[in-house]
Amino acid sequence: MGETFIHNSSFNSNNTYNSYNRFDDEKAQILAWLSPLESRSRHQDVRNRRVEGVGNWLLQTEEFLHWQKDTSANSALICYGDPGVGKTYIR
Repeated sequence: MGETFIHNSSFNSNNTYNSYNRFDDEKAQILAWLSPLESRSRHQDVRNRRVEGVGNWLLQTEEFLHWQKDTSANSALICYGDPGVGKTYIR
């Protein structure tokens, strides 16, 4: 009629630990395969090299001010340009 479940805490916690551990290992391998770049160190490097006020002009443009007032959930602002023009360093 009904099912009987036996709870063994040491088995369950070990099994859960192994599952999370395996997941973390697989996640790390996938991330390393997707990009050999070290994103954390890249982010820190860019952050440390930013200069206060860089990109303030962008916040004053008509396009930005219009986008900022748009309250729709589907609104997105895309900043595009050639490589090396400084998009990464805009605050």
